[in-house]
Amino acid sequence: MSSDSLHFATQAGALAPDNAIPGLVWAFRIHADGQPEALSIHQAIDTSHDGLVWLHFNLADTRALQWLTQAPLQAPDAARALLLSKDSFQQLHTADDSVYGVISDLLRDIDDVDDDTGYLRFAMTEHLLISGRHHALCAVDATRRSLEQGLKIDSMAALFETIIENVADTIDGVADKLALALDEIEEQVVLGESRHMLQTLGRQRRTCVRLHRQLSGLRLVFQRFEQKGGLDLKPALQLRAGKLAQRLDGLDRIIVELRERSRLLQEELHLQIAESGNEALRVLSVLTALLMPPTLAAGIFGMNIKAMPLVDGDNGFILVCGILMLSSATAYFIMKRIGIIR
Repeated sequence: MSSDSLHFATQAGALAPDNAIPGLVWAFRIHADGQPEALSIHQAIDTSHDGLVWLHFNLADTRALQWLTQAPLQAPDAARALLLSKDSFQQLHTADDSVYGVISDLLRDIDDVDDDTGYLRFAMTEHLLISGRHHALCAVDATRRSLEQGLKIDSMAALFETIIENVADTIDGVADKLALALDEIEEQVVLGESRHMLQTLGRQRRTCVRLHRQLSGLRLVFQRFEQKGGLDLKPALQLRAGKLAQRLDGLDRIIVELRERSRLLQEELHLQIAESGNEALRVLSVLTALLMPPTLAAGIFGMNIKAMPLVDGDNGFILVCGILMLSSATAYFIMKRIGIIR
């Protein structure tokens, strides 16, 4: 095997230090019959046994970075650099009998899915998968739970495909929640009671944009992988890239539809707000027009000049009030006649 290839698995026992591996989040051994076994991360792990081994690291732990830097992995510089980097560009590479790259996943909160995106870095051979992340991710955690529940895995490619399927399942669940949220917002928009929904709708649309960006990038990665063929890889590493890309494409179409739906709802909401503002301006204009004639009359009768009519009369104040009311009533009927007031 060439010097620039991964020798994780073939170097049996090379990853079996005397002490526990630092920065390890979990470890699994999958036996020849496909049965998974959770390994203690507080003890040394021997990879010389038959079957598959999955080591998952917390890359925010500097001890893990130091171990991966100094471990005798005999990995190509690109694969090791990718494991240790903070690269956010989704990619998938092959080198001899290994596959390595970066894929995106949704972050995992304490007990729920976060709509922010994180990245899983990995390098795998026929018998060993090394992965790492800087923040807790949903898909790998779902895969861990599945293995703990006894999910059987027959190859390293099947294990990686399970992670990708869980990425899709997580986004599918988020899409269902988005659809329900948009249904509620649409109901409010139809009822005309959705002013306070503008910020909520903006968050839903931003989530759709992020998911579309994530899915389109991941789908492109597998489409390129399928075009390259990967036939030079061992059967245990040959991914069903076409099938994965097809599922991601279908999911992306759903997200795009939700994004367009949220955009249309946002536009309709903006129109309702603008229409409400115009109605308020119309009411203010009508009130101004109704008060303009009495204001003019009050200004005239308020002038301090001689020979002002009704000044010396006993009923001058009452007559002036009547003139003011009559002027407003005249303005009202004129506007009603020409259709300004409906």
